[in-house]
Amino acid sequence: MVFRPASWLGNTIAGWIPARYILAVLGSMSLAIIYGLRVNLSVAIVIMVNHTWLSNLSNTTNSSCPKRDTETTPQFSSVLQDGPFQWDEYQQGLILSSYYWGYLTSQIPGGRISEIFSAKWAMFTAILLNSIGMLLTPVAAQSEPLLMFLRVVEGAGGGCSFPALSVLLSKWAPTEERDTMTTIVYAGAALGTVLSLLFSGFIYTWQTWEAVFYWMGSLPALWCLLWMWLVADDPTKQCYITEKERLLIHKSLGDAHLPHKAFPVPWKKVCTSVPFIAIIITHFCNNFCWYFLLTELPKYMNQVLCFKIEDDYLLLSMPYFTLWIFTLILGKCLDLGRTRKVITTTAARKISTFFASVVPAACILGVTYAECNHTAVIAAMFIAVTAMGGMFSGVYSNNLDIAPNYAGTLLGITNTFGTIPGIIVPIFVGGITYSSQTAEQWNIIFYTILGMLVFEAVVYLIFGSGEEQSWNKSNDRTMPADNKIVVPEVLKKQTTNEIPEL
Repeated sequence: MVFRPASWLGNTIAGWIPARYILAVLGSMSLAIIYGLRVNLSVAIVIMVNHTWLSNLSNTTNSSCPKRDTETTPQFSSVLQDGPFQWDEYQQGLILSSYYWGYLTSQIPGGRISEIFSAKWAMFTAILLNSIGMLLTPVAAQSEPLLMFLRVVEGAGGGCSFPALSVLLSKWAPTEERDTMTTIVYAGAALGTVLSLLFSGFIYTWQTWEAVFYWMGSLPALWCLLWMWLVADDPTKQCYITEKERLLIHKSLGDAHLPHKAFPVPWKKVCTSVPFIAIIITHFCNNFCWYFLLTELPKYMNQVLCFKIEDDYLLLSMPYFTLWIFTLILGKCLDLGRTRKVITTTAARKISTFFASVVPAACILGVTYAECNHTAVIAAMFIAVTAMGGMFSGVYSNNLDIAPNYAGTLLGITNTFGTIPGIIVPIFVGGITYSSQTAEQWNIIFYTILGMLVFEAVVYLIFGSGEEQSWNKSNDRTMPADNKIVVPEVLKKQTTNEIPEL
C-alpha cells in the first residue's frame, strides 16, 4: 500500500534530506511517541492517587529525609493535591505493569509480522493503538480492571515498535552508518521521555490530570500522516529517493535490502547461539535498571526525597535530554571508529554496554551512601540515566550485526526478555515499599539493580560479539523455492566501482 498525497513535495524533501534519514527521524519520533505515552501514566499516577487515603490506609512510614527547601524552585502549586483514586502501592504497581503484559506478548509476533508483511504498517498500528488508548484513559480510569485492560492493549501495540524498526533499519541502514542511524532511531525513546515529563507537568500545572491524556493522545496525528506519506519498507519501494542514494544502500547491503520472502528461522541455532544468549541476559538486566528509572524514579523522588512532581518536572526530564544527546554522540563516534578501523564492531558494542551498565552501577552504589543528600542523589541519578544511552548502540544494535536477516525476530525475542522487568519492577517496588517509604527500603531495590548491572557487564564483556553468525545465511535447503530476490534493472546495470559515495 502506497500513500502519495503530494509527490512533488516528497521529491523536493528527498532532494534535501536522504530518504534513509527521513526514515531515521520519523522512526525516532515514533519511539518518542511510544515512550512518551508509556511514561505519561508513571508521572500522572502520582497526581491521580488520593494520598491522604493512602497514608491512612497503610500507616505508611514517612520518608526519613527532610523536606527540600524549594524557595529557588519555580512554584506553580504549593501543595500536591489529592487525586480521586484510592489505589494503594500494590494496585499502582499492577496498573503500571499491565502495559508490559501486552508488550511482552507481541514482541516475537510483531517481529515476524514485520519481516513477512510490512514493518511500516506494523509501526503505524502500534502508534494508532497507543494514541487511542491514551484518549480513552480518563474514562477507563474509573474502573481499575478496565484501565488495566486498556494498558494491556496499548502494550500489545507498543510491543511491535522495536522489532518493526529493527526490520526497517536492516534494509535501510548502510553498514558504515549503522550506529549513527540506529542511535538516531532508538534515542527517540529518551526524547519522548523528556517531552512527556515536561509536557505532562506543564499541562497539569494549568489544567486537570484528564487534559494530560487528551493532549498526549492527540499529538501523534501529524506523525501518522508523515509516516504514511514518506516511509517505505525498503529502498526499492520508496518513490522519494534519488538513484544515487538507492545505489549507495545497495552497495553497502548487497541483496539484503531487496524484497524477498522472510527466511525460515533456524530456531535451534538461534537458541544455542552464545552471542545471542549474551544479548538476552544483557537486555534483561539492563532493562531492570531502565524501567526502574523510567517508571519508579518519580515516585522515589516524591516520596523519599520530598520533591513535588508538579514543581520539579523539569528536573525529572533533564537527564533524558542528556541521554538523548549522549546517545547520538556515542553512535557517531563508534561509526567513525569502525569506519577508520580503529575499533571492531564487537569492541563498539562492548564499549556501549560498558557505559550502559558499569557507569549506572557506580552511580546507584553512590545513591545508597548519599542517603538524604539531595544534591548527591540527583547528580548520581542524572549521570546514571545519561549513561544508559549506551544500550541503544549496544544490545539494541547487536541483533543487526549478528543476523540482519532475522533482525525483527531476534529483537522481538530479546525485547520479550527485556520486557519482563517492566512487569516485575513496579510490583517489586510496590511490595518492598508498601509499608515503609524510607531510604532503607529503597536501598534494597538499589542493591538488587546494582547486582544485575554488574552481572550484565561481566556476561557481555566475555561472551558478546558483533560478528555476523553463520546461521544468518540461509542455504538452498532452508530457503523457500519461490523466494526469488528481484534485483531492479537499474541495480543490475551498475558495478560496484560505478556506485557513487554520498
